[in-house]
Amino acid sequence: MATRHTRIVERALTRLKLRQLRLLVAVGQHGSIQNAAHDLNISQPAATKMIQDLEVDFEVKLFDRTNRGVVPTVFGESLIRHGKLIFAQVSNAAQELDDLNEGNSGRVVVGTLLAASPSLLPMAIELLLEDRPKVAIKIVEGTNEVLMPGLLSGEIDMVVGRLPSHRHRENITQEKFFDERVLAVVGTQHPLAQHSSVSFEQLKPFGWILPPVETTLRRQTDQFFVRQDQYTPRTAIESVSYLANRSLLRSHDFVGLMPAHVAALDIDSGLLAPVDWVVPFGAGPVGVSYRGKQSLSPAGSALLKALHAASGDIQHSQPRA
Repeated sequence: MATRHTRIVERALTRLKLRQLRLLVAVGQHGSIQNAAHDLNISQPAATKMIQDLEVDFEVKLFDRTNRGVVPTVFGESLIRHGKLIFAQVSNAAQELDDLNEGNSGRVVVGTLLAASPSLLPMAIELLLEDRPKVAIKIVEGTNEVLMPGLLSGEIDMVVGRLPSHRHRENITQEKFFDERVLAVVGTQHPLAQHSSVSFEQLKPFGWILPPVETTLRRQTDQFFVRQDQYTPRTAIESVSYLANRSLLRSHDFVGLMPAHVAALDIDSGLLAPVDWVVPFGAGPVGVSYRGKQSLSPAGSALLKALHAASGDIQHSQPRA
């Protein structure tokens, strides 16, 4: 006797149409069957019937009706998420075929966090290009709050940088490359640039460049400030842009917080200076997040291999405390 799961899979394989999934996603976006039907150029009765057929085939209620329209149930949200993933994969397949037709050796979309931008990802891409000189690479920069939804929906193949500590860990695979500490850095003109054994009291008079509020490092920073008699910086700039941060540090007497190997290149070249203060928070794992190896294209798998190689080089060259 067929199980419920087997029945649903059999119906999906024989009856499910992409047009139904397009409608499902559109209804979720609009909160209205009528507006979704208008977008897809079908009648509202036909749209209603298509949603009802989906509910029958999957044996769940997908939407609740309210006086403001329709709201996805937990089952509806799940199926909408999978529908978006299917469309993203179709788009990725079409793009990859187009790239191959133009002579490129595959395509990969990678999200990058600050901890990966200056060295880890560029080193990995250099290794990848040695193996696949015609690969098409798209880099998307942001925070986990921005990049992880794109990863889950299939728009991004992998995210490289600080691994999320709580959220965004469901339905993804994480591989840790190395643990990294955080440095306090300043411009070389800063009054504390050449001081030894700097205390937090000496840092208090200066402005700070801080990571965005949705990041783990910012939460840890805020908690530390609270423990320091509710300290509030006289100037606080929130920025995820490394280039802007570096420029501000060199032109103002601000204090910035950066992963150690991110700051290492500019410290070695004399553009920035480390503060001789051990940051008592912020250490954490740097690695890669993706939806499982079965989700990676050959180009994606090649980049993952290159990231492992690059991370090994970085781990051996990290600045010591």
